[in-house]
Amino acid sequence: MTETASGSVARGGKRPRKGLKMKRIFTKPGVHPYDEIKWERRDVVMTNWRDGSVNFEQRGVEFPDFWSVNATNIVTTKYFRGAVGTPQREWSLKQLIDRVVGVYTKTGLEHGYFASEEDAEIFDHELKYALAHQIFAFNSPVWFNVGTQSPQQVSACFILSVDDTMESILEWYKEEGVIFKGGSGSGVNLSRIRSSKELLSSGGTASGPVSFMRGADASAGTIKSGGATRRAAKMVVLDVDHPDIEEFIETKAREEDKIRALRDAGFDMDLGGKDIVSVQYQNANNSVRVSDEFMRAVENGGEFGLRARLTGEVIEKVDARTLFRKMAQAAWECADPGIQYDDTINDWHTTPETGRITASNPCSEYVHLDNSSCNLASINLLKFLQDDGSFNIADFVKLTELIITAMDISIVFADFPTEKIGETTRAYRQLGIGYANLGALLMATGHAYDSDGGRAVAAAITSLMTGVSYRRSAELASVVGPYEGYARNAEPHKRVMRKHAAANDDLRTIGTMDAKIHAEATRQWSECLKLGEKYGYRNAQASLLAPTGTIGLMMDCDTTGIEPDLALVKFKKLVGGGSMQIVNQTVPRALKQLGYQQEQIEAIVEYIAEHGHVVDAPGLRQEHYEVFDCAMGERAIAPMGHVRMMAATQPFLSGAISKTVNLPESATVDDIEQVYLEGWRLGLKALAVYRDNCKVGQPLSAGDSAKKQEQKAEPEVKVVEVNRPTRRRMPNQRPSTTTRFTVGGAKGYMTASSYPDDGLGEVFLKMSKQGSTLAGVMDAFSVAISIGLQYGVPLETYVSKFVNMRFEPAGMTDDQDIRMATSVMDYIFRRLALDHLPYEERAALGIFSAAERAAQQRGEDPAALQEAVDREALAQSAPIESAAAAAAATAEPKAEKELPAVKQELTLESHRRFTADAPLCMTCGTKMRPAGSCYVCEGCGSTSGCS
Repeated sequence: MTETASGSVARGGKRPRKGLKMKRIFTKPGVHPYDEIKWERRDVVMTNWRDGSVNFEQRGVEFPDFWSVNATNIVTTKYFRGAVGTPQREWSLKQLIDRVVGVYTKTGLEHGYFASEEDAEIFDHELKYALAHQIFAFNSPVWFNVGTQSPQQVSACFILSVDDTMESILEWYKEEGVIFKGGSGSGVNLSRIRSSKELLSSGGTASGPVSFMRGADASAGTIKSGGATRRAAKMVVLDVDHPDIEEFIETKAREEDKIRALRDAGFDMDLGGKDIVSVQYQNANNSVRVSDEFMRAVENGGEFGLRARLTGEVIEKVDARTLFRKMAQAAWECADPGIQYDDTINDWHTTPETGRITASNPCSEYVHLDNSSCNLASINLLKFLQDDGSFNIADFVKLTELIITAMDISIVFADFPTEKIGETTRAYRQLGIGYANLGALLMATGHAYDSDGGRAVAAAITSLMTGVSYRRSAELASVVGPYEGYARNAEPHKRVMRKHAAANDDLRTIGTMDAKIHAEATRQWSECLKLGEKYGYRNAQASLLAPTGTIGLMMDCDTTGIEPDLALVKFKKLVGGGSMQIVNQTVPRALKQLGYQQEQIEAIVEYIAEHGHVVDAPGLRQEHYEVFDCAMGERAIAPMGHVRMMAATQPFLSGAISKTVNLPESATVDDIEQVYLEGWRLGLKALAVYRDNCKVGQPLSAGDSAKKQEQKAEPEVKVVEVNRPTRRRMPNQRPSTTTRFTVGGAKGYMTASSYPDDGLGEVFLKMSKQGSTLAGVMDAFSVAISIGLQYGVPLETYVSKFVNMRFEPAGMTDDQDIRMATSVMDYIFRRLALDHLPYEERAALGIFSAAERAAQQRGEDPAALQEAVDREALAQSAPIESAAAAAAATAEPKAEKELPAVKQELTLESHRRFTADAPLCMTCGTKMRPAGSCYVCEGCGSTSGCS
């Protein structure tokens, strides 16, 4: 534990001062932390995924030899400052860390945080060691800004406020624009704005908050597209008792219907497409702020009153269950709105005398006062797992002290986007320490994520982290004073501290690991309460669980935030280019912890590498399967498993948790209602859901789905009944068409040959260089499909199996009938269906030409217009190539370059099952993956929210 001391001589010997006495954790006296690291030079060359051109190049950068290539690339491209190719450009991790830590150390020394210059040096060395060894990381704005000529912005999360005046609404637009320009995000509650059912002072009717959301959404979209470092991220919240709550709930679901209709009509609705700008409200996460009163009315089946904004009187009563059902229905359709539990949030509020908590940041982990901000840092939990399987509690405690000290110092020198935010942040000094790699830690120690043991470990670690953080905050208060707003909030702040300590007392441990951590947490909370009573606290908030997108990659974490592992296999980038598929290193570590011998471990790992899951792995006992359950895949963690993990850690966090509860495509509206209800009952502060594929294609009803399955099954039965199928070979001369296509920027050629008396009998596909792996796979696939067709497998069967298959490349095509494709296979079999299947069979599979979709929009029957539609579809389809072009299909296209990302995704998609609507990265164009409530790009580290 770090001590406080008084009587030390200040610089210049003017007067004795009180300050922190620092103790070493990782470093040695007289040895600089960099001297104990083996450094190596690397070249960072980033290529455009579409055409292979180089979009970033910096050679000779210097990093520790244990840093991965991916972490090196992300830090070099995102965090090094200075123009590339100039002497001012940073080229070493040492320079980056020195730039940041130098400001922290200098500020702490100047403002009395340390008892002596020797203590300041210890702080400096320990911070540099921890950062260089990937033990923790500050959030991205710190790396972007600290120590540069730019404003010293250190916060990634902001909460704004809007009042019921036009001046305030316009100020909101301006403030969001300033924040988005800097690459950060913000949240706001619009509930003060009068509803569309209330009158203005002039006698007219108010337009309501949803109308003003349009202007803010357009502003965010414009600034996002202007080339900021990240996509604009925002949260919009509305209270459940607002008279416009129903319109707010259904806003994004209606827009999703518009997207489907426009896409089916042939418009370009891809992310970044020219027609997507006609769709509104797509730049924000929406959340409904519900009260305990409302949730009890839902449970009891009662009515609930919607209240006027100015007078507070009830102007309309609604059935609570019906309104709740609409929330769940909208979330089922498009994943919005999320839910925030207002009374729970404010029951854990440390500064209620200053104001209520009304909103959150975009990813919903930061919840505090209006016009405030929070700077974040996250600990890499796996760094504290020792070889004997124990958790290094002592080092974890010391590191947490170090981080809290550094984060508080940053508020002293930090700049803020608006003066109001600066004033509130300096007065309340909100911090957000959290962690990453929890999922990897649990797996490595043999704990299932969805188990009592796994939740006990997570809860104990979270309690310890927050207990140490607030104890350190009290020590800082003894040195440099409590936060300015503490005096008026002392009693409620201490009440919340007692609530945290009581929750810690109620924690029931399962095994030795969590029991030891819990014992230390209990000691820390006892000391925290004692010191807080005497000195107060330096920080109104201390902890939360952020998505840790970019910084998780920077620390080479297998899992982000509180999330479980996404998949058991991943791709590792290699020095000098290329990549290889590997099984996550936590898997063999877990198998060893569970008692398996080396030969068994090798066999199981080999099986996972081939299949992507553990089911039927040789020698693996079934009771151990759950240890390897992941967020997606063969044994996906149940939705309530995610909710229960959040509930286990929430009582030990000042803020909330950035996490999305994943549900399968088959989940019902009832399932989402149950998740939202359980989140409230279990004491969560906020919750978001995502149903797989909810934003792709028109959802089918249960009846439609069953009918479609019947139609798919019928041809398969017919094939089985043929006892000895015979091959009907193609004649030497046969009619064929060659289609040139582009899917997500990747070019290809398809030659489809038919029997002279009708019927498709042969397909050949060309993509990438002759002799490449991808070209070989496509050749083999073509042969397999062609032989199947010649043995009588109906084309409809192939179409039903391959349509909607998802992997990269995906996105826009150059085919007017098929504007979007989820993969090359999806495009190919849609095109074959349009060219070779009758309308009735295609309609059963939901495949229509542009002309047919247009006829449906006009209310006409496409079947009655079959001849005209076929002619129009033929005219609008990709052009038939000349003999010369057809010959070119078998040769190497001049501009074609092999795309390593394509090869990776072909294999990886089957294991990871990325959510279908994960956005494409605005920086490098590859598909992002979930990280908390946001998304992160594993290629370049860009995020859609907070880092």
